[in-house]
Amino acid sequence: MKAVMFEQFGVRPELCDVPDPVPPADGVVLQVMATGVCRSDWHGWMGHDPDIRVPHVPGHELAGIVVATGAGVRHWRIGDRVTVPFVCGCGACAECQRGDQQVCRAQYQPGFTHWGSFAEYVAIHRADLNLVRLPEGLDFEVAASLGCRFTTSFRAVVDQGRVGAGEWVVVYGCGGVGLSAVMIASASGARVVAVDIAPGNLALARELGAEVLIEATLEADLPAAVIEATGGGAHLSIDALGSVRTCVDAISSLRRRGRHVQVGLMVGRDAAPPIPLGRVIGYELEILGSHGMAAHRFPAVFGLMATGRLEPGRLIRRRVSLAGSIEALVSMDRFEVSGVTVITAARLD
Repeated sequence: MKAVMFEQFGVRPELCDVPDPVPPADGVVLQVMATGVCRSDWHGWMGHDPDIRVPHVPGHELAGIVVATGAGVRHWRIGDRVTVPFVCGCGACAECQRGDQQVCRAQYQPGFTHWGSFAEYVAIHRADLNLVRLPEGLDFEVAASLGCRFTTSFRAVVDQGRVGAGEWVVVYGCGGVGLSAVMIASASGARVVAVDIAPGNLALARELGAEVLIEATLEADLPAAVIEATGGGAHLSIDALGSVRTCVDAISSLRRRGRHVQVGLMVGRDAAPPIPLGRVIGYELEILGSHGMAAHRFPAVFGLMATGRLEPGRLIRRRVSLAGSIEALVSMDRFEVSGVTVITAARLD
């Protein structure tokens, strides 16, 4: 099969011929019909994820068709249309037993712990626990766009952030994760402030429901601007980028007893931000993380999509071939494209 592979971190990947995968005893092989190009893939290519061993095939936001099943798989058949969370559970640990597969102690992550979906086919382990059946009528591109950014944002805003109608939500960073958070918060009845350095991203945030737009500059006092716009601070803040400044500014934008959810990965020089703990204590703030979403929560997203309240397909702004995904991946740190980029089956060449 064809696959995008890198043999050294930070060295440009290549489109290669590699052996077709075989299904694990508890898993399946999927024909990849669409897969997202995510900043987490960029982090993996740069060597920021300790689970990755080279040579490696990235890709973790995927949707496809079951083409082979392992002997131990009970619930899936060839031809089933499916997607999968980017964090898959083992089913045996205490966290999985509580339904928290997204923080499984022995988690399986296609594109990180194992080869991923920048390929014609991908093997998925623990299929009975982790595969998600696609509703009729949901196309593969939209399904792939859910896999990491949208579902992580859904858990961040709805499950972890406990967003309420009429509350103010500030989203720092309006890439794929942040724009997903804007849409989800707006659909939940919240009033949204979007903060980003790029006017194009802010314009898209406006389309998706943001009420207040704040363009970030080096000189701007962003928390002060948020506090003024919201009449005292946000009830919920989301750092969807992952940097010292966005993390600290997001926390500092909260009103008393506000809630902050950290979604953007904190790596390298940004790994240990100086959290304003005096403010956290004095304001009784909550600081939470969001690390994906378990397979059993996907129906909640599908249900809101069926009502028309959520339209994740609106986030898709670019479609590329498998070969074209290489440039899309290596250029992600330049933030040149708004919204979500997907590789489509029609362009797996």
